[in-house]
Amino acid sequence: MPPNLYTLLKQAAAEVPKKTVLHFIENGETLTYAGLLTKVERLATWLYAVGVRKGSHVGVMLPNISAFPLSWLAIARLGAVMIPVNTRYTARELHYVLDDGDADFLIIHADFADLIGTMPAPLPRVKDDHVVVIGDTNGRHRVWPDLNAPVDITIVDPEPSHEDLLNIQYTSGTTGFPKGCMLTQLYWLTIGKVNAARDGRQYRHILSATPFFYMDPQWQLMMAIYQRSTLHVAKQQSASRFMGWIRKYEIEFCLMPNVILKQPQSPLDGDNKLIRANVYGFTAAEHTTLEDRFDFFAREAFGMTEIGSATFMPIEETGMLGSASCGLASPFRECRVVDENGNPLPDGEIGELVVRGQGILKGYYRKPEANAAAFYGDWFRTGDLFRRDEKGFYYIVGRVKDMIRRAGENIAAREVEAVVCGLPQIAEAAAVPVPDDVRGEEVKIYVVAQPGVSQDDVPPEKIVDYCVANLATFKVPRYIEYREDLPKTPSEKVAKHVLKAEKTDLRVGSWDRVEQRWH
Repeated sequence: MPPNLYTLLKQAAAEVPKKTVLHFIENGETLTYAGLLTKVERLATWLYAVGVRKGSHVGVMLPNISAFPLSWLAIARLGAVMIPVNTRYTARELHYVLDDGDADFLIIHADFADLIGTMPAPLPRVKDDHVVVIGDTNGRHRVWPDLNAPVDITIVDPEPSHEDLLNIQYTSGTTGFPKGCMLTQLYWLTIGKVNAARDGRQYRHILSATPFFYMDPQWQLMMAIYQRSTLHVAKQQSASRFMGWIRKYEIEFCLMPNVILKQPQSPLDGDNKLIRANVYGFTAAEHTTLEDRFDFFAREAFGMTEIGSATFMPIEETGMLGSASCGLASPFRECRVVDENGNPLPDGEIGELVVRGQGILKGYYRKPEANAAAFYGDWFRTGDLFRRDEKGFYYIVGRVKDMIRRAGENIAAREVEAVVCGLPQIAEAAAVPVPDDVRGEEVKIYVVAQPGVSQDDVPPEKIVDYCVANLATFKVPRYIEYREDLPKTPSEKVAKHVLKAEKTDLRVGSWDRVEQRWH
């Protein structure tokens, strides 16, 4: 593998300088490999001139525009570290990741710049001249540079190597607030190469329809550069437009959203050039229906921010269609199913999946206790229950983690609970998932009021407004149920399994934020 992402880009630009590497669907902007390299070098030089150095931490809060991958690759060129920020974060959440990640600089779009002034506390390291704003600015901050003009300065720092940190990638976890995964240059080189090489063929056109602050578009860009292909970037996911993009841009590889099967059938469904789509969490029947309807290879896989690709189903394994298996261990990865003490279990038995291999996370940033709990030696604990069959295929059985997955977003129940309990009228709260046909799961919060506080004192609207002010929109509970108390385990933890088993329909007895009514 090349020593860093910058070298990989230079190699590709030398081979196919005039080929399009990035195409942004909404505004039609394109970048060739040579053009991307030139702009990355100019941006890296400009960032160096304003003080970004090897090891500097740079927050990036941008929508899916070219400035995002340009920023990431320029940060990679310098050996600095990117902290990608979810564009739906509130001022509280923005402050948390910048503070927790020791940010020195911030690149932010004007649409979100007002959050800076409303954060709960100042960040002394992120001074006004350390903030770069794309779009309108109030004059206090730096303006995004003109990348059509070279910068007359020389970068003297050495280029980064495999083990240099590149991302502090925040991911929701069971401890409540997000934890920053420390991901190296080698992490991104590895996950890009795995996805580029595993099928033994070039995918000329790849679709990315999720925000760049997530890991998927980042590894898809690495995959495209390895393959000398074109990555077509949508502004955001759209179930109704998805297959139109697939046909129009002759997409050959993508990540297929679960909601695609809920779209009305069309005579054009099978009219596409898709070869492979990665799918996650489809039932056996849905998997078969998907292939029959759209005429491509749908293959399961399993991965996490912490480890990248862990397992994948080879494209040749047509006999595994509908098996519910997420495949074999990925290249550069070893997988095991273990008991609660980390001891390997025989094939067929259910236990926790642990993974090791080159380029997995270096740990969670500034979280020694979380790091101690996350590993058995050099094996990372996924927190997910698996079994393996006698042929080496892995099957996900359930989740150990207290997580809610809404429309592709991982939501830590603990974070939602912590925010709700920030209301002085609330004594206790418990967040659980509610099955939903459109979004997979919705968030429900059970609340117990403080002694002497009635439901009228803390109505659903007050809880929702407080959550909207302190949580990204996708984390805000849809359902709210009031209780006198919560069931507890012998160790005094909330017995969520009891809550989930109380009703066939968990919506019953809840206030529905969306429908504005009680169920």
